Amino acid sequence: MENRRALAGGSWSVLLLVVAVILIAASRGSREEEPERGARRVHVGLASFYGPGFHGEETASGEAFNQRAMTAAHRTLPLGTVVRVTNLENGRSVIVRINDRGPYGRNFRKGTIIDLSRGAAQRLRFIEDGLVRVRVEVLRSAEASDSQ
Repeated sequence: MENRRALAGGSWSVLLLVVAVILIAASRGSREEEPERGARRVHVGLASFYGPGFHGEETASGEAFNQRAMTAAHRTLPLGTVVRVTNLENGRSVIVRINDRGPYGRNFRKGTIIDLSRGAAQRLRFIEDGLVRVRVEVLRSAEASDSQ
């Protein structure tokens, strides 16, 4: 009889240990998924700028391009999305709204992921360099705004 109680007590210990291991593994798995979701909201690459030649021209959103405004062109983010762009060389950042499509051409082939207005590029202090390494963080997606 005592052997059965000892066995039953041991079985409970093993069962509790198995449950604890499963719970720990499950909690680690969910933590690992969060950065993956966040990774889609943060992009690192090069930024370029466009200005005088396009000033006043119609953007993909239908508004006139203003080279002094805090706007940008991105190939895939929904128009109207608000992003923070950080210059990884000097730490300066600016918040811009995506209102156009791009970059294209030579800069895109070099790894450019965003074209900024001249005003945004001035605030990030890379006008003379023309290209700079940046981090682009989505702050508010236009798709999320549309669904609210």
